[in-house]
Amino acid sequence: MLTARFHTVQWLSPTGLHKLAYREWGNADNPHVLLCVHGLTRSSADFEDLAQNLGQDLRVVAADMPGRGASDWLPDPTQYAVPTYVNACVALVARLNPGTLDWLGTSMGGLIGMGYASLPNNPIRKLIMNDVGPSLNFSALQRIGEYVGKPINFHTLEEARTYIRTISQPFGPHSEAQWNALTDSVLVKKGTHWTTHYDPAIGQSFQNLSESATRLNETALWAAYDAIKAETLIVRGEHSDLLNHKTVEEMRQRGPKPHVIEIAGVGHAPTFMQKDQIHIVRDFLF
Repeated sequence: MLTARFHTVQWLSPTGLHKLAYREWGNADNPHVLLCVHGLTRSSADFEDLAQNLGQDLRVVAADMPGRGASDWLPDPTQYAVPTYVNACVALVARLNPGTLDWLGTSMGGLIGMGYASLPNNPIRKLIMNDVGPSLNFSALQRIGEYVGKPINFHTLEEARTYIRTISQPFGPHSEAQWNALTDSVLVKKGTHWTTHYDPAIGQSFQNLSESATRLNETALWAAYDAIKAETLIVRGEHSDLLNHKTVEEMRQRGPKPHVIEIAGVGHAPTFMQKDQIHIVRDFLF
């Protein structure tokens, strides 16, 4: 079994210097790096199972995005946005100094990867976008906005686990041990109560969400997508409410003209904890 190594790297935002925390599995001298980036309210711990499988062949790295996990919270909530996260990841990649860089991004992590991969002279060889694309269903964003960033406390770990598990049902079937891993990695004990591990301010952009503004943002997202040169794989959960079939079909025809795989029995988003899902990643990268 591989042991995760915990590190930090300093990165610069318009408001100053911040700490970005990340985990690393596998040979630290392996030049082939797979950088994994989690979804909106998740953490780097999500990729433990994937790293155990791929870490013999790759250096697997997963970061806590700003405002999550062990990374610094940002003083300006408006900076919790994809361009900021790309800046942080550029600093991380410079630290890692990979010979070959591949990217796996779930939901928000996929958008960050899309933004990074759209930049001229970016180092990404292969890009996996997990259940996300340039067009996002507005009703799904509203669903996420109903819980993200809302201050919430639990008296016991079991209460907290039940809450996280309830809002995470679209992840699909998991064993009890897997569910506990998925819940415990995004919870923290403060005093006598349990709460979520992230800065509540990450939800600010969801509070005044409008369909017209969402559609306007999609123009920039499609422009970024069309600029991608890396070989790309789109993974979609069969029952996803965020990434619909129409968007996937348009993605097939545009930009990097990606490979597409749909995972049965899963919504938003596949966790890559299951063996068949891990094999999808392995087959694409090798």
